[in-house]
Amino acid sequence: MRLTPGSDVPARDLVPVNGPPVPVPDPGGLVHLQFRRFAGCPVCNLHLRSIAGRHREIEAAGIREVAVFHSPAGELAPHAEGLPFPVVGDPRQKLYAEFGVGSSRRALLDPRAWGPIARALLTGTWQVLRGRERLPASRPAGGRLGLPADFLITPDGRVAAVKYGEHAYDQWSVDELLSLAAQAPVASKES
Repeated sequence: MRLTPGSDVPARDLVPVNGPPVPVPDPGGLVHLQFRRFAGCPVCNLHLRSIAGRHREIEAAGIREVAVFHSPAGELAPHAEGLPFPVVGDPRQKLYAEFGVGSSRRALLDPRAWGPIARALLTGTWQVLRGRERLPASRPAGGRLGLPADFLITPDGRVAAVKYGEHAYDQWSVDELLSLAAQAPVASKES
């Protein structure tokens, strides 16, 4: 079942592979909970580089960035090194199911994904050759056909905005995220 703006998100602490537990929702601000595909996914890495490059700007807008992958922690941890935000492994895809995030052949077959896939493969190959990234597992946990999804969650646990991707590179840009955050209510239940 897919979530819509206004849907409630039950409180929980997510345990990332690269830091302390993260409260979702966060009583101190907005959470951008983004669902990616598998550890080392070239298309996901292309997007995460854009997020990491503007992370200070995202934080300054009162947004806590959290990325979820359907990979086990051991497979995911080497790929999360150096990222300035929490990265969570969900190999059983419980969060994916709870948030209505699925997979589809169109993840890779949609022509709108082909340009980003080519760019990701070229950039990723160059980064691997330079020793700055690692190759993904030959058979990633959860498969290669996952679809991305983005959720902007308010401090009181409501979905302010949501995007379910239609192909592998269909997610919010940083500019879209910042625009949505500027429009989101940020009052917590205690206010």
